[in-house]
Amino acid sequence: MQQNLNYMYPQIFWVDGSANTSTSCPPAPPVAPFPPPVPDRRRKPKDKNRERRSTGFLVISLLILLALTGVGLSMFQIFHLEKQLAELREVRSGWLGQKEQSMKKEARKAAHLTGNPAQRDLPLEWEPISGHAFTNGIQYRDQGLIINETGLYFVYSNVLFRGSVCSSQVLSHVVYKKNPSSPGSYVLMEDKTINYCMGEKTWARKSYLGALFQLRKMDSLYVNVSKIALVNFEESKTFFGLFKL
Repeated sequence: MQQNLNYMYPQIFWVDGSANTSTSCPPAPPVAPFPPPVPDRRRKPKDKNRERRSTGFLVISLLILLALTGVGLSMFQIFHLEKQLAELREVRSGWLGQKEQSMKKEARKAAHLTGNPAQRDLPLEWEPISGHAFTNGIQYRDQGLIINETGLYFVYSNVLFRGSVCSSQVLSHVVYKKNPSSPGSYVLMEDKTINYCMGEKTWARKSYLGALFQLRKMDSLYVNVSKIALVNFEESKTFFGLFKL
């Protein structure tokens, strides 16, 4: 009768290099631990340096934007101020131009003549340019002042008489006018004096005439005196002039 050899001889197992003669079932093989999870490559780890750079760039961009806004506002203010300044300059220039034109217009219509000792005959001759003498818009010709524009004028004349012998001669001082459209002459102002020396040997007497007149274009004004030899022709003592109002 045949016998089972496996039963006759016990089974031998080698575990960790040593023999185990146990007849029990071999232990279950060890279970390998689960492998670590594979990282998701789609989600990259956060880069702190990159975040800092992004924040810094944003801050710098905002600062640049604020600076550009400030520069723009400043340029707008400067442009506005320049425009206002240009308008003020234009107004001031126009005002000064009108004032200067008005002053020139007034200055043109005036004349002041001073005494001229080189007298030849009446009416009196005058100095029109030297010293304090001048003519602006009024012509001096043939010993008289010629009006070139109709208007209201103030006319004046001053004559200083003086002598070394007292006499009863009448001193006269006359301002008169002529016009080519009217024959003859017309007296504007006159001064006559007697008893001016009262027995004194050396004497002096001033005669001043001044008044407002409506004069026409081409009127010519002159000065007459009773005796040229008695007139002191110093420019501060004997003069003749007018100005337009």
